[in-house]
Amino acid sequence: MRDAYAFFKAVLKGKNMAKSKGSAFFCKECGYESAKWFGQCPACKEWNTFVEEPVIKDATGRKKTVTLSEAPVTLSQISVETDDRISSGIGELDRVLGGGIIKGSLVLVGGDPGIGKSTLLIQMCRHIAKENHKVLYISGEESLKQIKLRAERIGEFNDNLTLMCETNLDNVEAALKKYTPEVVIIDSIQTMYREEIGSAPGSVSQVRESTSVLMQLAKGLGISIFIVGHVTKEGVVAGPRVLEHMVDTVLYFEGDRQAAYRILRSVKNRFGSTNEIGVFEMRENGLMEVLNASEYMLSGRPEDAPGSIVVCLMEGTRPILVEIQALVCRTNFNLPRRTAVGTDPNRVNLLMAVIEKRMGLRLSECDAYINIAGGLRINEPALDLGIVMAILSNYKNKEIGSRTIAFGEVGLAGEIRAVSQAEMRVAEAVKLGFEKCIVPSVCLKSLEKLKGKIELVGVKSINDLIGIM
Repeated sequence: MRDAYAFFKAVLKGKNMAKSKGSAFFCKECGYESAKWFGQCPACKEWNTFVEEPVIKDATGRKKTVTLSEAPVTLSQISVETDDRISSGIGELDRVLGGGIIKGSLVLVGGDPGIGKSTLLIQMCRHIAKENHKVLYISGEESLKQIKLRAERIGEFNDNLTLMCETNLDNVEAALKKYTPEVVIIDSIQTMYREEIGSAPGSVSQVRESTSVLMQLAKGLGISIFIVGHVTKEGVVAGPRVLEHMVDTVLYFEGDRQAAYRILRSVKNRFGSTNEIGVFEMRENGLMEVLNASEYMLSGRPEDAPGSIVVCLMEGTRPILVEIQALVCRTNFNLPRRTAVGTDPNRVNLLMAVIEKRMGLRLSECDAYINIAGGLRINEPALDLGIVMAILSNYKNKEIGSRTIAFGEVGLAGEIRAVSQAEMRVAEAVKLGFEKCIVPSVCLKSLEKLKGKIELVGVKSINDLIGIM
């Protein structure tokens, strides 16, 4: 009788265990969870993004007692310390972070393989360790010897930097609680896994669970954690998009691996501006800061070449001068080619349609190629006037002065509209020695202080450019 009772008890226990383990479908883009597969995600409307992964649910049915850990407080009861930020020792990185590293923050650094993410973070660790801050570098991709070889090319390190090769998240959590470092680097989040999650490392469930645990550790222990994330061919961090919503700051490393320049862009920052960029140059001993980005972007610019003009843009609080190049030639096809590198091709097509309609030029018979020299990716409306002038200059084969810049937004009626922070843009042009600035007419009132330093020409529509050029 006892054997039969034990047998049925084991069978019932097995059924409960079977119910507790199962699988679910997750969207790789937004993290939406569903019990069945969808061709199109109901949340983000993306196609073919659902993957099946095992999940573990609690089937005991026991009630849990919930206790309130902290009582609500008022704003007057919260004290904000002035030393909550740690300087990374790299001015361009501090600018993008909003003034330094916030204690207890979780920062995601994404970028293409080999772009320099690990190099930048190991340089940051070197500077922080010199200021007597405890730093822990956890790598799931490289061995300790590989990290040392890369670090020796950068410079000397002291004993405040410790290294650890680990992919098990439970061991990482135990190490953080035991050694309590001030700054932690996780390289990379796709290599971390937790044994309770049945899926492979790098899957949606593992990446989301790992990020959630690291976020709790950062907030609970007051540790600043940097996690490295690989990107997909579309240029977004591999894994669910919910990963970007969980972290405090999202930084993207942009640029061509074959080129010397690198651009660090902030796309999300809870502690500072979101449109700041940092410019770096890759050298043998690591990444070096480019302090004067405008001068660097304009190096090697041709003098008095048709189709070339300089435009002043704003990246956060930083004015940057870039060169726009246009090439317009007769097409050999029924459908002309329109190619844009560094900006939105649809915006270029729109501006060419405005030129053809408002100025009567037969651009529909021409191929057009637009290039933003320097490798920047720009979608600011202030770029419009520069694109229009570059197209007109190359189409008519007339040079624009090498000491001339322009900025302004172009509307569908051909009008030139105002842009923000016009005074800072013109001041940057004055600093670099430009002599003439073509601006929207509505911005002239705000530029009266700079009239004696540079020639200001106001335009109301694109038809006014004919007399100027």
